[in-house]
Formats: sequence, structure tokens, C-alpha cells
Amino acid sequence: FACSMGDNVIHHGGHVKMMAAVQPFLSGAISKTVNLPEEATVEDIEQLHLDAWKLGLKAVAVYRDNCKVGQPLSTTKAKKTTEGVAVAEAVSVVPELAPRAPERERLPRHRRSRTYSFRVADCHGYMTVGEYDDGRPGEIFLTVAKQGSTLAGIMDAFAISVSHGLQYGVPLRSYIEAYTNLRFEPAGITDDPDLRIATSLVDYIFRRLALEYLPFDERSELGILTTGERTEPTLPGMETAAVANEVGAAVGTGMAVDPRAVAAATAPEVPYQAEAASSPARRGGDAPLCFTCGDVMTRAGSCYTCRSCGSTSGCS
Repeated sequence: FACSMGDNVIHHGGHVKMMAAVQPFLSGAISKTVNLPEEATVEDIEQLHLDAWKLGLKAVAVYRDNCKVGQPLSTTKAKKTTEGVAVAEAVSVVPELAPRAPERERLPRHRRSRTYSFRVADCHGYMTVGEYDDGRPGEIFLTVAKQGSTLAGIMDAFAISVSHGLQYGVPLRSYIEAYTNLRFEPAGITDDPDLRIATSLVDYIFRRLALEYLPFDERSELGILTTGERTEPTLPGMETAAVANEVGAAVGTGMAVDPRAVAAATAPEVPYQAEAASSPARRGGDAPLCFTCGDVMTRAGSCYTCRSCGSTSGCS
């Protein structure tokens, strides 16, 4: 008999009618499976059983195509081959697609902003930072010198380029790493208590942005800290709490406590200067460039020393 799969198929109702024609000549049930296509529904199978009962069949076996993991006759190989060809064609088309362009995240129409007043040497200016709703910086406006001057135009164009980069997903830390320690005039002493010396306007601007928007861990790696963070040797209260626990434990056990040990433990420890000086972020914090080789010099007391060529800034 022809099953219900392939080109020359017999409807499952025809299977039942053939069995009904033979049933009167047999004493028992007919060992014949009625094959249904994979698209058969529950209603189709229900109707098949009703028809078999009405036609007088003693038993009926039903099998729907692909209802088991493995079967003697299956057409899934042809489907898999077709699907494989379709997948291969799709994969071959993917490399030809154009790469996805970066999307610009515009700031909301009503946004928060912060304005900073600063002075580097004899140059006074203002910086306004527009923020997203989550507090991230998204645009920068710089007002420096007189309107129409070369410096004002350059800083205005520079602020526009940085704003576009921030809105297209460039991390703020990338800008800070690129633009800090740039040296050009105007440079010198600032009116900022946390950033006393700036090597340029750009250096001050991105150091101030780092203090405002970068977390403490990232600023520590870059060597950009506030005055309070630089002068604080340890976390507040940690040493006192540790000593109090040790003294309390010693008193509870009846052991003698040496007052000199307690005084030594509670005394603030000054960070090891050699280790701090060896850090690249510490070396390049406010150090000038070597006049001989151009490398960043290292502070040695009130002077600077170049670790590359051995030159000094004038001290013996």
C-alpha cells in the first residue's frame, strides 16, 4: 500500500475504507497501520476513529509522520537538505552586508548641566557639561578668552568634537587618558584647590571631568585625586577600630597590653613614597617633560629627575 507520504499518497480515509472492505472476511482485527501526514490534527485522528467504528473495524492503528525520533520511512532528510541549502545561502550573504554604523545617543530636550569657572595662569574661562538622565556627560561647552579670538574658536570646535564623541559612545576615560599631561600655553597655577597646577587648558579640563565623573578606582589608576584623597593615608576609622578590637580581646583574656604597641598601631602611617613615585600615574601627574629626551620626569624633593637619561630640572 502507498503510505501518506510522497507524491502518490492515499488519504487516510482510503486506508480505513480498504480495511472495512476486507474486515467481513476476517475473524480478527487487521494488522494494518493507518498512516497520516505530519500536518494531521487531533480532530482528523478523532474523525478517523469514528469512521473506523462506523464501518465495523475491530481495531485500528494510527501513526502520524515524524511523531517519533526514529521511524522506518521518513522524508526529513530532504527537508534537512533544503534547510541546509537555505542556511548556506544565508551565511554566504552575511559577509556582504554593510557593517553596522554607530548610533548617536542624543541628550534629552530638557537636560541637566553643570557650569565650572576656572583659571589657568592668566586665562579665565567657563566649562558647561550637559548630562544624560543617568548622570553621564554628553556634551561640553567651553568659553575661553574673547569671542572671535583664535583660542576661543579652537576651544569651541574642540568642545563640539568631544561632544559628538561622547554621544557616539566614546568612553570619557579614553578622552582623559589621551588629553591629560598635554603641555602648551596657557599653563601654570590654577584657582582649583584640587588641581593646583595644569600643563594646559585641555589638561585642566579633562582632569576636572575625571574628578566629577570617574569613580575613585579609575582615578587612582590615572593618578587624578582630590586634595583630601591625596592627604588621607588610610580609610577613616579603620586603624582605630582594629586597635580597639585587639585591646578588647587582650583585656578579655587577661593579657598585658603594651602602651607603646598601642601608640605605634594607632599612629597614622605615611604611604611609602618610593612605591608611589614608581607608579606611572604618579610620575606623570604634574611632572614636566625632560628637555633632553622628552620622557616624563619624576619628582625628587622639590626638583624633577629623568629616569631615562638622568637629567635634572636644575637641582644638584
